This record gives sequence, C-alpha cells and structure tokens, in this order.
Amino acid sequence: MDETDRTLIGLLQQDATRSYADLGRAVHLSTAATHERVRKMRQAGVIRRTTVEVDPVALGAVLLAFVEIDTEGWVKKPLVDAVRDDPRVEDLHSIAGDTHFLAKVRVTGPADLEDLLHALYRVPGVRNTRTHVALQTYVERPPSPGPPPAR
Repeated sequence: MDETDRTLIGLLQQDATRSYADLGRAVHLSTAATHERVRKMRQAGVIRRTTVEVDPVALGAVLLAFVEIDTEGWVKKPLVDAVRDDPRVEDLHSIAGDTHFLAKVRVTGPADLEDLLHALYRVPGVRNTRTHVALQTYVERPPSPGPPPAR
C-alpha cells in the first residue's frame, strides 16, 4: 500500500459514495486507474465492505456501555455464538489482564442493558460481568488509513 492507496481509503471513509472520477481527480489518477486500485484493495481485504455510518441515538440506542466478561476457562466459542447475532453487541474482544473479554454494547436503556446482561449470564462458562456506562463520547473514529503521526 502506498500513499495514494491510503489517501483513497481516507476519502472513501469520509464518503463512500464518491465516484471513481472524483476520487481519481483527488489523487491525480484516471478513473480506470482509481477503480483498479480500489478493486485490488477490496480483493486484498484492505477494504472489507462499504457501509453507512448511522447515529445510534437516532435508532434508539441511547446507552453505550462496555461490559467486562469473566469466564471459567476459555469459553470463546459459546460466547461468540451467543452474541454474534445480537445487534446490541457492537464489538467483542478477548483481552489481556484479569478480564477475559470486553464487549462494547449499545442499548435502548437500563432495562435493555439488564436484559443483555441476563443473556450473557445464560452462556455456559460466563462467571461474572462488570459494566461501565459511558456518560459522553468525545473521540470515536474508524481506523486511520495513514501512518500514526510522529511524536
């Protein structure tokens, strides 16, 4: 991946509906060359999918929380299977430290959060959870296509 590819990714992250002609003008390439670069990045898995960013509050998911999940042993598959199709669970990560998993969840309110926690406790091997409710989000962004800034 070169700087042109990184610029294309950044432009597509801002607006994935931009035409190849518009993208090409921005990076000084022809429409065909731009299309080919984007096609190759899709084929290589650099661009996983094209989607829209939706305001979760507008959809009723007004409460953001992070749930630490402790398990007995390594129960990755049962937990992943249990949350895979639950739209309230945005992310699930195995993490280092005292906790085994961390889930980012968005729910409609406290009762919905309680329902989700009950669902987690029904997963065989889930031992304990600790929930951290976000009061305000100040920085939230997709991965950056460029290298990290020099410090």
